[in-house]
Amino acid sequence: MNWFNRKTYPEYWEAYKDCFSISQEQNIQRIRFVVFDTETTGLNTKNDRILSIGCVAIEGLKIKVSDQLELYVKQETFNADTVKIHGLLREGKLYKIEEPKAIELFLAYIKNAVLIAHHAAFDVSMVNAALARLGLPKLKNKVIDTGHIFQKTKLDNSKTHFSLDELSQRFKIPLHDRHTACGDAYITALLFLKLCSKLLVTNSKISLKDLERPQNRVGLL
Repeated sequence: MNWFNRKTYPEYWEAYKDCFSISQEQNIQRIRFVVFDTETTGLNTKNDRILSIGCVAIEGLKIKVSDQLELYVKQETFNADTVKIHGLLREGKLYKIEEPKAIELFLAYIKNAVLIAHHAAFDVSMVNAALARLGLPKLKNKVIDTGHIFQKTKLDNSKTHFSLDELSQRFKIPLHDRHTACGDAYITALLFLKLCSKLLVTNSKISLKDLERPQNRVGLL
């Protein structure tokens, strides 16, 4: 091994990496899930930037209200067209931090949790792009997409992708704070728990592996 060419990473990345030294728990009752969402300047994972990150944790298949994270990022890129969606202004009264600090805090919060998001490929790609700008590797966490879990329920095979709005309406989940990162994370957390309860009816012993995406996957992950 050429130790002189070995790459060194900041302490916070090493601490995050060390969280994965133990094997992944498969019992979903004992897993810490982190449901997360990003609000961004647009949908281009290379050129757009994260504006906010919202997270809420689930343990024992219950939302832990006290275990949340909300971050707002200083906007080096501004897209006025998306303000009408997320409402985040370049200035405003919200406390914002630089992207490197946001990523450091995000990694310290998620640790080795299994990540959950709706259309997760986009959010994961945005975080991985931010990591790349810092010269860091990609996220190491397992990732579950609520869209894929819905497919496993076989409740509706009329199309491949259902939006968060469509599934929230189907499961009667109120759309409070929609299009805020924390609001969407909370809505997705409720959706995840409802989908798990559907799957548990037919299989009381579902594991993490049962929730992971199908083999005929399409997307970025």
